[in-house]
Amino acid sequence: MTLKRALFFVIPVLFARPLFAQQPPPSTSPSNNKNLTKQQRINQMMRMEEEGDLIFNKSSAFGFRISTNGYGIFYEKGKFLTPRRTRLLQFELNEIKDPKDHKEEIFNPVDQYYTYVSVGRLNNFYELKAAYGMAYLLGGKNNKNGVAVSYLWSGGLSLGMLKAYVLNASRQPAGLPYFQSTYPTIFDSLYYVNNALGLGGGWDQLKFSPGLNAKFAMRFDYGRYNQTIAAFETGVTAEYYFSKMPLMAYVPAKQLFFNAYIAIMFGKRK
Repeated sequence: MTLKRALFFVIPVLFARPLFAQQPPPSTSPSNNKNLTKQQRINQMMRMEEEGDLIFNKSSAFGFRISTNGYGIFYEKGKFLTPRRTRLLQFELNEIKDPKDHKEEIFNPVDQYYTYVSVGRLNNFYELKAAYGMAYLLGGKNNKNGVAVSYLWSGGLSLGMLKAYVLNASRQPAGLPYFQSTYPTIFDSLYYVNNALGLGGGWDQLKFSPGLNAKFAMRFDYGRYNQTIAAFETGVTAEYYFSKMPLMAYVPAKQLFFNAYIAIMFGKRK
């Protein structure tokens, strides 16, 4: 009886072995190779991130900048190319001022209040900029409390916009009615200034001028986590416009503008 039981178990095993031996090897289809390559890349990225490198597919950030000739806001899109190189697409909106532009306090005798006027200003100068560039990582964070240092360059197109600086003026200190005028007519006609229309005035006299821009900067990312951007940036920019941009009365209009700036930015990577 024992021999029969042994044969009952041994004989099926002997028949099954050839069947298992004939099974094909694991599939090596292109899709499996692609998945394996992708997993190896992910593992490499995780290892490099642990070592302090900024690893991501794309990023987006916005920020504020103050420069030697104005201030503005910007938005940036980044595309990860290599562990040390990122492609950038940047958009900016800035207001540019002449170094001699300043405000003075004046008294409005009719309405009995003090106001501030930019004496001699011809136009408010705004610029829209779109630029393409590259950022190069010089040093990773090494740890979560470190700072990643990069340098970057960009270049692109600019659109300059001149909005007339319009004021309410009169022919004598308490003269009525008011009429709208601009510099240098106010200087030449000895008009009295009562107040400025500010942001709401001068849009009907808006003028445009295309141009080019270039930038070189250093960026210091102090964000605690690689998924977030918290950085400040400092650099220099140059803008060239195809027509002269008159900003102040009796000051020669310029086409080429240089400035240094510092900016702070926030965003995320994914």
